[in-house]
Amino acid sequence: MTRVDFYHLQKAPLEQVLPLLCEKAYNTGKRIKILLSTDERVEFINSLLWTYNEESFLPHGSKKDGFTDEQPIFISASEENENGAKILILADGAQIDVAKLSDYERVLNIFDGNNEPALNEARAYWKEIKSLEGELHYWQQKDNGSFEQKA
Repeated sequence: MTRVDFYHLQKAPLEQVLPLLCEKAYNTGKRIKILLSTDERVEFINSLLWTYNEESFLPHGSKKDGFTDEQPIFISASEENENGAKILILADGAQIDVAKLSDYERVLNIFDGNNEPALNEARAYWKEIKSLEGELHYWQQKDNGSFEQKA
């Protein structure tokens, strides 16, 4: 089964963490899909990735940008794997059916641990994946914003 990593945000918000995780994923040379909960968030994150760091460049786009199947990083609110991604990043509470996880080599599920409903959704998703004997990894954010893997 696909490796699924849960990233438990506690100190830094998604807007700070997502670009850094995207950079690491992009450096693998594999295509990435970022799945968000709404089209409004898609366009917000699309803009964010252009401006988060003047010294960094992440080639990406959304449906509005066109060339969907050519985007190295594609941001969408649709479960469809429009760009043939091997890495899926789930954020803002977006989830896919666990049966579709095998369409990807790796899935990163980023959730806000300070938001009780988001925390409960992440726990339920973890349990669902675990019941299928999925390969799960849990990363908790430390005070300095970095992540530590927990057993």
